[in-house]
Amino acid sequence: MNAESFQQLDKVIHEKGRMAIMSMLAATPELSFTELRDALGMTDGNLTTHIRTLQKAGYVAVAKSYQDNRPLTTCSLTVPGRKAFGDYVGLLEGIVKQARKSGAPAKAKPKKAKASKPKILKPNRRSSDDNTNFALQS
Repeated sequence: MNAESFQQLDKVIHEKGRMAIMSMLAATPELSFTELRDALGMTDGNLTTHIRTLQKAGYVAVAKSYQDNRPLTTCSLTVPGRKAFGDYVGLLEGIVKQARKSGAPAKAKPKKAKASKPKILKPNRRSSDDNTNFALQS
């Protein structure tokens, strides 16, 4: 496995929230902020932060308009964003192919744990000399 391949992964896209946004936008010309938020299960603040990061990198375009007298924010991939995402996916595919070719060991299935008998807890017995009394004393 070539460690250099991992270093080439675009760190802006590689974060899971941004990768999810890029994946959604790669599948359609544009999506509204609400559609992205609901599909990805993100909070407004989290989604806004990720979109800003992608926008600063030049990968996502944000358009604000009105629909039925209500504000509408839509997002779409830019041409450089679409190219960067395609390159990212291609690099991941190359890493997987390289791992298969090098004969990376498959992850072994975990063995099932043997069922053990449940332990029976016995109540603590206090000696008659123990002056601790949990009842209200008068």
